[in-house]
Amino acid sequence: MKLFIGLGNPGNQYAGHRHNVGFMAVEEIARRHDFGPWRKKFQAEVSEGALDGEKTLLIKPQTYMNESGRSIGQAMQFFKLEPSDVVVFHDELDLAPGKLKVKTGGGAAGHNGLRSTTQQIGADFVRVRIGIGHPGHKDKVHHHVLGDFAKSDHKWLEPLLDEMARASGHLAKGDAARFMTEVARNRPQEKKPAAAKQPAAEKPIEAASPKVKLERKLGKWDFAGKFSGLEGPMADKLKGFVKRSDTPDDKD
Repeated sequence: MKLFIGLGNPGNQYAGHRHNVGFMAVEEIARRHDFGPWRKKFQAEVSEGALDGEKTLLIKPQTYMNESGRSIGQAMQFFKLEPSDVVVFHDELDLAPGKLKVKTGGGAAGHNGLRSTTQQIGADFVRVRIGIGHPGHKDKVHHHVLGDFAKSDHKWLEPLLDEMARASGHLAKGDAARFMTEVARNRPQEKKPAAAKQPAAEKPIEAASPKVKLERKLGKWDFAGKFSGLEGPMADKLKGFVKRSDTPDDKD
């Protein structure tokens, strides 16, 4: 049996917060794989089901983030499981928004939910790190994690949660590498903006045709075979010269 833990804070006022992306992940798994209804147990909301034949219990601790480990520890003891049977989904400041990494063990990196979990069951559990990005200064972190995802974030958030749920059976079987590969392969790729078309370089005047040379020197050619603003004998000679040089082979 596997325990899939989503970290977050209970209550509608926190539902859209970046800090609650762990809740969002397990909720999407439950929806996609037709898990049972959410019910209260282990100081949490739990939902039972199976992922690729592996019995799995989804858990959303209701103790608030700082005490998440209490409900996880109770569930582990009840089912007589090891830390390696626990998969924790959580937000990660040190990853760019939309980036995903999976690892086993490690420190809490300032995340109170991970710290509480480690205190209760040790550090050797699987962590699914969901990038929310860093606001750029430590003074802005609290507001960032306890703020709602921006509307623009949903362009990557919803496809990411969908692909994580679709590939979650690999996690249940202990194949984190395959899980990561499948999520990366099937997520829609952002289209890069097309490079601006550069204007063709102008030919050096030495390589230009006689007509173009006159156009550049005089700046008076109107492409209808006339010079504007020039009159007199010299203008007539120029017109005659351009007329003779304007052959079908002139493609400039």
